[in-house]
Amino acid sequence: MLENSFRLTFFLKSPKKVTSQRLIYLRITVDGIAKETSTKQKWDVKRWDQQACRATGNKEDAKSINFYLDSVTNKIVQFKAELILNSHTITAQRIVDFVLGRDVSRAKLLEEFTLHNDEMRALVSKGEYAIGTHTHFVIAKGHVKDFIEFKYRAPDIEFRDLNYEFIKDYEFFLKTVKHCNNNTALKHITYVRKMVLRAVHKDILQKDPFASFKGKRTKVVKSPLSLEELTALENYNFSTHRLSVIRDVFIFQCYTGLAYVDVFNLKHCDIKNGIDGKLWIIKTRQKTDSPFHVPLLPQAIKIMEFYRNDATCLKKGTILPVASNQKMNEYLKEIAALCGLSCSLNTHKARRTFGSTVTLANGVPIHVVKEMLGHQSVKQTEEYAITEQIAISREMDALTNKFNVSLSKPTLESDGIVLELRKEIEDLKHQLMSKNDFD
Repeated sequence: MLENSFRLTFFLKSPKKVTSQRLIYLRITVDGIAKETSTKQKWDVKRWDQQACRATGNKEDAKSINFYLDSVTNKIVQFKAELILNSHTITAQRIVDFVLGRDVSRAKLLEEFTLHNDEMRALVSKGEYAIGTHTHFVIAKGHVKDFIEFKYRAPDIEFRDLNYEFIKDYEFFLKTVKHCNNNTALKHITYVRKMVLRAVHKDILQKDPFASFKGKRTKVVKSPLSLEELTALENYNFSTHRLSVIRDVFIFQCYTGLAYVDVFNLKHCDIKNGIDGKLWIIKTRQKTDSPFHVPLLPQAIKIMEFYRNDATCLKKGTILPVASNQKMNEYLKEIAALCGLSCSLNTHKARRTFGSTVTLANGVPIHVVKEMLGHQSVKQTEEYAITEQIAISREMDALTNKFNVSLSKPTLESDGIVLELRKEIEDLKHQLMSKNDFD
């Protein structure tokens, strides 16, 4: 990639102590960005022409130092020509590294992506990653590959060629060519950034070239099912067994807060007697390995008991006959249409419904809900909080009750008037008594 401007200069750097002998420094400026380094050569300031950037005079020492500076200049010019020939980015830092003889890694982005994904795939079987997480990174690598081919007409790109322009253009590519929404685009950028940080940790890169990139996520309101919608879903009679099973699994999630992968893997050994002697789910979340303890509500126990002798459950040793996540979400769309729900249904909405409609809306403290959901912080749980209308309604009801109580009691002003009247009555009594005594 051609630079807009390039400048090479030699100069004598002022020392801390006053002396005529000074170090000769090299300054490379590319597109306004300058980098300096010492040539480790010293020269007398009185015999230096800064405009020519060379030693003055015809003495042998002057000819020798100028020959050295000319050779450095020629090497830089040749290196710069090679960069242009190979379509590599020209930067001041890259040229300075060349002058200093630093071995600059030629590691490439997609190569690191492949290495990362292969490592992750090997750890999926060890339970350290979900297969879905690995799939996300495979898709992310594919998007980056398409972008590099689209923009650079190359099969890969070196880490040292990454810059702010790369990430901004990639964001635009994701939104226009791949038709990703803002949040999805930012998610794919985080995958690339992870590879960059790996390169930094491996000393392939000195710093994160995307450090100045700041993406702003779009706030998405992910509402839970309302109590009316949840009731309608529970009471609907489906004509097919297939949809009834999907609905029951979804309702079980609504009353337990389990994520899809956790309800899929839920076994009888995960159901234990809690501290109160009642049935609890005591398990760790597969996604975060965080523990969560959930007392089983009657609705969840009823569903669990219904499938106790189900053939699929007995074969797999699970509590419920859970279909694949893809099938679950596909059938839930069909269920939403049959039940006349205006909202879309997916497995994660059940978890939000538990966190909001089932618990928080019924006065369960948010720190308790946090523990049942297996969240690492209350901030996560706040995203599951009850809808704004319900929250506003509850607070206004409390305020209305306070006003009603206040209206039923005398105000401070009326209290003052009563006290004044009582005082006047007492004074009149004393006056009458005094008059009677006089008479």
